[in-house]
Amino acid sequence: MKLLLVSALLGCLATVYAAPAEGTVRWCVKSEKELRKCHDVAARVAEFSCVRRDDSFECIQAIKREEADAITLDGGDIYIAGLHNYNLQPIIAEDYGEDSDTCYYAVAVAKTGTGFGFLDLRGKKSCHTGLGKSAGWNIPIGTLVTVGRIQWAGIEDRPVESAVSDFFNASCAPGANTDSNLCQLCKGDCSRSHNEPYYDYAGAFQCLKDGAGEVAFIKHLTVPAAEKASYELLCKDNTRAPIDSYKTCHLARVPAHAVVSRKDTNLANRIYSKLMALTDFNLFSSDGYAAKNLMFKDSTQRLVQLPMTTDSFLYLGAEYMSTIRSLTKAQATGATSRAIKWCAVGHNEKVKCDSWTINSFTDGDSRIECQDAPTVDECIKKIMRKEADAIAVDGGEVFTAGKCGLVPVMVEQYDAVRCSDPGEASSYFAVAVVKKGSGLTWKTLKGRRSCHTGLGRTAGWNIPMGLIHRETRNCDFTTYFSQGCAPGSEVDSPFCAQCRGSGQSVGGDRARCKASSEEQYYGYSGAFRCLVEDAGEVAFIKHTIVPEMTDGSGPVWAQNLKSSDFELLCQDGTTQPVTNFRECHLAKVPAHAVITRPESRGEVVSILLEQQARFGSSGSDPSFKMYQSDLGKNLLFKDSTKCLQEIPSGTKFQDFLGEEYMIAMQSLRECSDNTSDLEKACTFHSCQQKK
Repeated sequence: MKLLLVSALLGCLATVYAAPAEGTVRWCVKSEKELRKCHDVAARVAEFSCVRRDDSFECIQAIKREEADAITLDGGDIYIAGLHNYNLQPIIAEDYGEDSDTCYYAVAVAKTGTGFGFLDLRGKKSCHTGLGKSAGWNIPIGTLVTVGRIQWAGIEDRPVESAVSDFFNASCAPGANTDSNLCQLCKGDCSRSHNEPYYDYAGAFQCLKDGAGEVAFIKHLTVPAAEKASYELLCKDNTRAPIDSYKTCHLARVPAHAVVSRKDTNLANRIYSKLMALTDFNLFSSDGYAAKNLMFKDSTQRLVQLPMTTDSFLYLGAEYMSTIRSLTKAQATGATSRAIKWCAVGHNEKVKCDSWTINSFTDGDSRIECQDAPTVDECIKKIMRKEADAIAVDGGEVFTAGKCGLVPVMVEQYDAVRCSDPGEASSYFAVAVVKKGSGLTWKTLKGRRSCHTGLGRTAGWNIPMGLIHRETRNCDFTTYFSQGCAPGSEVDSPFCAQCRGSGQSVGGDRARCKASSEEQYYGYSGAFRCLVEDAGEVAFIKHTIVPEMTDGSGPVWAQNLKSSDFELLCQDGTTQPVTNFRECHLAKVPAHAVITRPESRGEVVSILLEQQARFGSSGSDPSFKMYQSDLGKNLLFKDSTKCLQEIPSGTKFQDFLGEEYMIAMQSLRECSDNTSDLEKACTFHSCQQKK
């Protein structure tokens, strides 16, 4: 132990005194064979070096401590690397070609004619790529636990490895306790490195080929073409299929291995550049090193740089994360709090949400707990991660949330009559508003200053910009409008030039152009205020905003405004009074909706209906008003909301938004700059989304 401690200290000192030159990339390797290949890479790429550690976990720690910069990891290890104590992120994905792209199929393989199926694996001998790895452990074990074949009550009962050890007769699962059944079939030291001959895909397949095990849990490209006839896939329905039938017979489709590093944009770009500079060496071949899959999988066709906002959760996707959680987290014990965690955006929403929490107490428990985030996108991430449960969002945000696997479950209704007699689904009109007598028309907006509710919002961005794009086919909207305020835009963009910030003398500029209520020109009332205060010449808002904010019913800054001082721009080039929105609008669009995870739908709907009965427009308890905002406008819900109505179970976000809106979104999505970083991360590869 002392020797290990001294070695560790010497390693730390060496790191301190031998800091790498600026621009160097240090690759972490896990075996002498991998080190040899890495040295061959380093000989061909300037400022590229190799760092040796014993396993993936030690490499993750080395990268966290800045003793190394990068390593390629499997999904299970990407999950570990992304935890708060390490905070690494995937930056480059392996792409396996046309059939699987940046995903692969986790499969169970047995020798042809051995007769048993996936549901008959109890008592068999098993070969795993490694403990905690995707195809070799998380997916097959998670699946066997889910279908009830492996009996496991949770971590507080016993470790999952113990349950697996009891299920199989013997195994090789590199990384397991060397004294357990899970190392019994291994040929070397049972470590999660190439020191164990049965480690990784090629090793697990070799374990099966040698007859040590009867089933191997591997990826779909592992079995060599010349040997495919000798092996079969085990399907989840207990049938078998040929090796090439992996698209219909697999345990799961999971994200590809990815290069992980610290959260540093410059470092990520440097790593990618170094790898791309390698022109006279095949990164994706391990021939000549007496091993397979060194540094990268041998089946890799190319490398794909990931959006910089991609973290381990967004990369792995909600379904895969759920599988990992089922194997790593304790089962719930005792009664859980029957509350939903509402996500508030910005300070004022948090204040209103906290008031809701206090008033929602029933039988000693609150029904609403508050989480907060700086933007709606951050709230969507929190809901995906189960750090929050629900938020009410605009249609454009329903679109992004839907792409990230969330579902709309309740919709705001702005017509009181329809609260008791639902009929047609709630909707509103997206309109373009100008000051009366401005001389502007829909046809003469080019070169003018514009006011938007926010980047990616329905009435404020998606509808008007979708229409403009269909007319101009130009994705650079800064060539159409001269300046404007579209909160959520890059700070140096012309679409932030007219934003105001919080208006506070201290820290006001920090809030400028933020997509939250801290920016005074954010949201419907903000975009209208932007027009009123001459920061812009046209405001893209919803049809109810002008009457709500004028004729004595608006806030202090709007007290002297008359609704007749404004008019609507019609698409035919004419103008109309603001009361004529049914004839003169840009689009009829769906109302704002509450989004949540699919499995939380029932609880969210149930609690919101209960809360609405108490605190809604005609609620029984006057101590709190869900649909009124004291510290601003439209906090948590639109102030014009009369009630929330349930969206039929199973409604997809595409069906909720409607064909017209989806067409506008598809047109806008031809412009990648109009796709949020979150949406790019959620749709980067197809296996993140459930078919």
